[in-house]
Amino acid sequence: MKSIVPTAFSRLQVCLCAATLGLAAPLACAAETITYTFVSDTLKNPGSQVVERSDDGLYTVTYTYKNNGRGPDLVERYRLAPDGSFTEWHVTGTSTYGAVVDEHFERKGAQAEWRSTTERGSAKVDGTAMYVPLNSSYAPNSVYVAALAKRADLSMPLLPSGTLRMRKLDEVEVTNGSRKQRVQLIAQTGLGMQPWFEWITMGAEPRIFAVADLAGEIFIESGWEANRALLEDRQRTAEKQALRERAERLRHPMPGVTAIRNARVFDSETATLRALSDVYVLRGRITQVVPSGSGAREADHEIDAAGRVLLPGLFDMHAHIWRWNGALDLAAGVTSVRDMGNNNQNLQFLLDDITEGRLLMPQVTPCGFLEGRSPFSSAFGIQISTLDEAKNAVDWYAQRGYPQLKIYNSFPKEILRETVAYAHSRGMRVSGHVPAFMRASEVVEQGFDEVQHINQVLLNFLVTPETETRTIERFRLPADKVAGLDFDAKPVQDFIATLARRQTVIDPTLATFDFMQQRDGEMAAPYAAIADHMPPDVKRSFFVGSMDIPDDATSARYKRSYAKMVEFVGRMHRAGVPLVAGTDAMPGFTLQAELALYVQAGLTPAQALQIATRNGAKYTGTSRDRGSVAPGKLADLVLVDGDPTKDIADLRKVALVITQGRWLSPKELHEEVGITPFVAVVPVVRARDKKAMADAGDAGGTGQRLRASSYQSMQAD
Repeated sequence: MKSIVPTAFSRLQVCLCAATLGLAAPLACAAETITYTFVSDTLKNPGSQVVERSDDGLYTVTYTYKNNGRGPDLVERYRLAPDGSFTEWHVTGTSTYGAVVDEHFERKGAQAEWRSTTERGSAKVDGTAMYVPLNSSYAPNSVYVAALAKRADLSMPLLPSGTLRMRKLDEVEVTNGSRKQRVQLIAQTGLGMQPWFEWITMGAEPRIFAVADLAGEIFIESGWEANRALLEDRQRTAEKQALRERAERLRHPMPGVTAIRNARVFDSETATLRALSDVYVLRGRITQVVPSGSGAREADHEIDAAGRVLLPGLFDMHAHIWRWNGALDLAAGVTSVRDMGNNNQNLQFLLDDITEGRLLMPQVTPCGFLEGRSPFSSAFGIQISTLDEAKNAVDWYAQRGYPQLKIYNSFPKEILRETVAYAHSRGMRVSGHVPAFMRASEVVEQGFDEVQHINQVLLNFLVTPETETRTIERFRLPADKVAGLDFDAKPVQDFIATLARRQTVIDPTLATFDFMQQRDGEMAAPYAAIADHMPPDVKRSFFVGSMDIPDDATSARYKRSYAKMVEFVGRMHRAGVPLVAGTDAMPGFTLQAELALYVQAGLTPAQALQIATRNGAKYTGTSRDRGSVAPGKLADLVLVDGDPTKDIADLRKVALVITQGRWLSPKELHEEVGITPFVAVVPVVRARDKKAMADAGDAGGTGQRLRASSYQSMQAD
C-alpha cells in the first residue's frame, strides 16, 4: 500500500457558494506549527507531517511516510499570495522508490515558471491560478482549501492546466479532551479521475484536518486521533451515496431476453475466433450460442455486433481494489478481478456493497493477505508471528470464503511449510512474494501454488541468505543484475523445468515493473498508447520516474534487465509454466499493456487473450461460471472493435460491456471521468417496442426476427 497522498481526482462538475461551506477568508500570517500523523490498523507510526509557518509567511513542511519498506521523505517550503495561491514553492527529497525529488515553482507578477527533474514549463497568468506539484506532502491540499474558500464559486484555475472545485458533503463535531471543533467533509474535483475526499477545519483559515482512505489508514491532525472511527463512518456513508448514484446512472438494465447478433466469438479454450454467432442472454446468463441467423428468435433487446469480436469478460489477477476504480475496470472489459491484498474490514464492506449491487465494480475474488511483523511490514491483511497465529488467520479467511492466501515479505520462514500445508488442508491455494532470506525455488518446494511478480521469480538467482528484500533492494537488485543473467545456464533451466513440472502459476505483473527502467521525464511505456486520451494532469504524471537512475550507463543496464524480464516470461510460457495476467497498477489501462508485453515475449495475441480469460477463471476457481462464452455461464461479455486476436492493441477498443445483468457503454464511462473515448461509434442496444409490435399483429411473438424499425434506441450512436 502506498501513502494516501492525493494523486487522483475526478472531473465531476460541482459548484457551491462559500457561504454554504461556512468558510471565511484567511487572516494575516502568524507563527504556527501544526503536526499530523498517520494512524494505521497494522503499522506503528508509519509517518508524519509537520507544517511550520514563520512570522514572515514562510511555510516549511517536513513529511515522511513508510510502508512495506518504502516511502517518500520530503521537505517543502512555500509562500502565498493574498489570493491564497503559491508565489513560490519548492520541494526536495526522495520519492516512494528512491527517485530524487527537486521541484520548484515561482510566480512574479503575471509570469509563472516551474521546473523539476521531470519537466520545465511557464505560463502567463491573469488572476488566480494554483500550481499543482508532481511530488508533495498533504500541505498543498490545505493551501487549495483555503484558496478555494476565498472564491465565491469555490472554483479555481490550476497550473499547468485544469480547474479545481470543491463541495461540502457533511459536517460533524470532533473532540480532543475538553476541546471541541466542527469539521466538514468536502469533495475536491478537477484533478485525475475520481473525487478526493478531505475533512477540513472551519473558521478563518480552513485547512486539512484529516484524510481517511477507508482502507485501514487515516492522516489526521495530532491529538485528534480518537475521532477516526466517527470520521470514517460518516465519510463511508457519503461516498456510498455518491457511488450508488453513479452506478444507477451508468448501468443499464436488460430485462427479458437479449440477443447479441453477428458477433465473432472468441473461443478461449482453443484461442480461435468462431464464425459469426448469435448469443442469447437472460437474467445475467448465456442461454444459447448459435450460428448467426439460424433459428433466430424474438428478443426483448437486440444488439447488432456487426462483426465485432465478442470476448469473455477479462480477468485482472492482481488488483488492490478501491471503491472508485471499478468503473475504469469495467470500461476496459475487466469484469473479474482478484484482490491481492487489502484492509480486511474495508474489503468486507466492498464485497457487501458489490453483492447488493451498489457499486460499479467487477466481480471480486478475494485473496487473504498474511504478513509477518517487522519494521518493513505491509499494512494489508493480518500480521502474525507464530504458527498458531498463522493458522488462526487462515481460518478467518477460509470461513469467509477466500479461495486463496497470499504470503508476504516479512512472513517468518520457519513456519512457512506448515502454514502452506494448513492452508491447503482448508482448501485454499497459496501464493505470494518470497519471504525475506528465502529463494523462489524454496517456496515452490514448500508448496506455493503461485508466485507474484517477475522480480520475485528472478531474485531466485540474485540473492544470498543474507539479502534484505523487504526494502527497495527487491527492485534495485533485479534492475541492476538481470541484464547479466544467462537464461540458458543450468540453474535457470532447472528452475523453469521445476515450475513447469509442478504447474506453479506465475503472475508476472510486467507492466507495473516498467518503473524499474523509466527515467524521470520519460513517458511510462505502458501508458504511451493511452496518454493522449487522459486528462492533462494524469498524462503529466506518466512522465514522473520512480527509481533513482543517476546516469546513462545505469539507465541502459536497467533497460536491458527489463527487456530480459519480458523475455523470461516468454521462456516460461514456452516451457509450459502457467501464467495469469495481473496488473498491480492503474486500473482499467494496465491489463492491455500487460498482454502486449506477453506478445512482445513471443506469445500470440490469441494466447495472451487466453491467459486473461480462460486462465483467469481456472485459477480463481470460477471456470464453471466464467472464462468462456458458452450456454449456462455468466453473461460477462465484451464487444471489441477490430481483431485483438491479430493485433493486441485492438483490445483497448472496447465498444460495449455486459456484466451482472446490465450493459455498460465504455464511451459513457470514460466521458464521465474526462477520458477521451477509445471507440467513437458504439453498438445500439434496442428494446422491443411492444406497441409497435402489437400494431404489426405480432405482439404475442411469432418467432419472426424483429425489424430494426420495431425497436427503440436506448443509446445514441
